[in-house]
Amino acid sequence: MEFVIEPQQQASVAVANHAARWPVRRIFCVGRNYAAHAREMGRDPDREPPFFFTKPADAVVDDGQTIPYPPETENLHYEAEMIVAIGKGGRDIAESDALDHVWGYGVGNDLTRRDLQFAARELGRPWDWGKAFDNSAVIAPLHPVSEVGHPKTGAIRLTVNQDVRQEADLAELIWSVPEIIAILSRSMALKPGDLIMTGTPAGVGPLVPGDVCTATVEGLGSCTVTIGPRA
Repeated sequence: MEFVIEPQQQASVAVANHAARWPVRRIFCVGRNYAAHAREMGRDPDREPPFFFTKPADAVVDDGQTIPYPPETENLHYEAEMIVAIGKGGRDIAESDALDHVWGYGVGNDLTRRDLQFAARELGRPWDWGKAFDNSAVIAPLHPVSEVGHPKTGAIRLTVNQDVRQEADLAELIWSVPEIIAILSRSMALKPGDLIMTGTPAGVGPLVPGDVCTATVEGLGSCTVTIGPRA
């Protein structure tokens, strides 16, 4: 196929213990999927259905990288998340069949320009400027289901300069992985290469240049990013 301009390189993330990488198609993110985090954001988790936002595929950053503090914000936040990698596509996927579509799991950090997100929220505008910016999806190597199974419980934790800032358990997810997949697939077809960031626990907070931020999910390893000087 011929293009009028040179196509961008395929965005990808690493796979644990494999040289081959995972091609990223889309990144779906689940908003406020831990009750305590929903409350710290001023929402009642018992009354709201799940909602989603997206990040561009090329927002991904490998584990262990240093990234610049992003522009147009004074309030960059961390958000530890478990990642779900979709290996088999589908539409209107039944909740009972949803895990058959999962290739693997990983650990990520949904970096957020919180001041821009809140400004958009107050005006009823999309969250893109707060969530979908360059280097905003830090994702550690993925682990195939054949090696880690389907995590339903296990500690999820985040530290900044080795100080614990977030700590919860995957069992506290409001909407489970099968429910998330089923709900997403009713709205659009999921396809191989899609990633889902499943939500973050309470304790979100700011990062500044020089901070070393590490998210960990029990059984899935850790994901570290260092915040460099402003871009």
